[in-house]
Amino acid sequence: MAGLRLGPLLRYVDGSSATVWVETDRPGTVEVRCAVGPGGTAGTFQIAGHHYALVHVTGLAPGTSTPYEVFLDDARVWPSAEEPYASLPPSVIPTPAPDARTRVAFGSCRWAAPPTGEPDPVGPDALDALARRIAADPDGARPDVLLLLGDQVYADETSDATRAWLAARRDLDDPPGAQVADYEEYTHLYYESWLDPQVRWLLSTVPTCMIFDDHDVIDDWNTSASWVEDMRATAWWRERVLSGLMSYWVYQHLGNLSPAEAGADPLYASVREAADGTDALRAFAAAAEADATAVRWSYRRDFGRVRLLMVDSRAARVLEEGRRSMLDRAEADWLREQALEGRDSYDHLLIGTSLPWLLPHLVHDVEAWSSALCRGDKGARWARFGEKLRRAADLEHWAAFPESFGELAELIAEVGTGPGAPATVCVLSGDVHHAYVAEPSWPDGAGPDSRVVQLTCSPVHNSIPLSIRLGFRLGWGGGARLLGRVFARHGRLGRPPVGWRRTGGPWFGNQLMTLTADGRSAVLRLEHARADEAGARLTRVTETRLSR
Repeated sequence: MAGLRLGPLLRYVDGSSATVWVETDRPGTVEVRCAVGPGGTAGTFQIAGHHYALVHVTGLAPGTSTPYEVFLDDARVWPSAEEPYASLPPSVIPTPAPDARTRVAFGSCRWAAPPTGEPDPVGPDALDALARRIAADPDGARPDVLLLLGDQVYADETSDATRAWLAARRDLDDPPGAQVADYEEYTHLYYESWLDPQVRWLLSTVPTCMIFDDHDVIDDWNTSASWVEDMRATAWWRERVLSGLMSYWVYQHLGNLSPAEAGADPLYASVREAADGTDALRAFAAAAEADATAVRWSYRRDFGRVRLLMVDSRAARVLEEGRRSMLDRAEADWLREQALEGRDSYDHLLIGTSLPWLLPHLVHDVEAWSSALCRGDKGARWARFGEKLRRAADLEHWAAFPESFGELAELIAEVGTGPGAPATVCVLSGDVHHAYVAEPSWPDGAGPDSRVVQLTCSPVHNSIPLSIRLGFRLGWGGGARLLGRVFARHGRLGRPPVGWRRTGGPWFGNQLMTLTADGRSAVLRLEHARADEAGARLTRVTETRLSR
């Protein structure tokens, strides 16, 4: 489409305003015009030869669904008159009504779908299926927000088409081979993923919140201090990680911010004021890569009586052995403050973290055991073995940071106890290529008053090898739990501060979960993407009431 390279993406939305993100093919002024009255304009800013704008739309009425168009220098660039866009309903900005129910859809791990008409090696895309449902019934129920919990792009697992494109740019025999190497190659990943016609339209009409996981940069990103040291010793890593952080800020993080937060962001001001914001953004990314405390990627969003705390469980880590923590001290304090502030103002607390807090018991025990080995509890030889195992088996979830695991358990118990406690505390995660529900229990029945659940949903669109299906089915079994205690005893590990049991799943497939909150009531639905003659569709697998 002439003038618009990518987007529009509908990002932040509240009762009277919204932000719309676009990438254009030239500098200019971007305007969002609504059918009646409200709208907004913004000039583009430039990063590495690409042009972007984040338009703040004001004057919206609560509880409305307002069609909008996008213009670049007074020329309409969205919606497109070309197919399939011409057959799709108008893009709208839906604003929440006071005290209305809130539908939160979530999932993670989306590998780009192949072009329309080509075979899909990993099955139907759950986002394509969601788009098809909404387009077929624009006035029907739809998510109020879509949470994308990591691995929005795969920098280290590229498609055949992307590998061919990379090979035309450089020699793939040189590191990093068929993985992306720089900012320009990252932009190609976003085009490949978000120019899928159904997904492009979906992202233009359903608000989204995003957070990265490892594949947005590289598999096992920030697993350990020695991993970081090894990566920094390579010739290609610095350009890769800086480009990953730069592109994440532009394509994902900026839209997570409210208009007030974006307006107060010194980096956003800097790149908008500069003729070329590349150097400012690169310096920001370098500071973030060098010091986890330099940048906060986590953020808070409130949707009526639902509070979302999206937590960075990748870049905020403390990796020094003996001090390892999933979150640095300032990040952990921020999470605590946001959870406890105005606790009586919300009925449901959602903690979004790409990595599950509660895992199959065998996996949890092996990760905790590995952390004890790597710390040196069993000597230097075991420490070397533990590090090799940690990297080979991806042992770097919350369980691999035992103190952080316990600290999150304590925070959830405090938030969920006493007058003003929310009806539910839900930990939303992805990463592990299957879906399940797990519920913790505290010793001696001293748990919180709130219903606490781990809700894990992955992938949105990716492969699920037989090894994963078998491994996680076995990992949740009673025999595997006994085996896990063997590892725990060898590592001289105490009992975790909470026990837990799986109360739903495991489910395998391309899938989405939706949590519907209405007052203190909460209902969870899991849906799988299925293929039929007309394309992908969502079918209900299970529906569970979490609270009344």
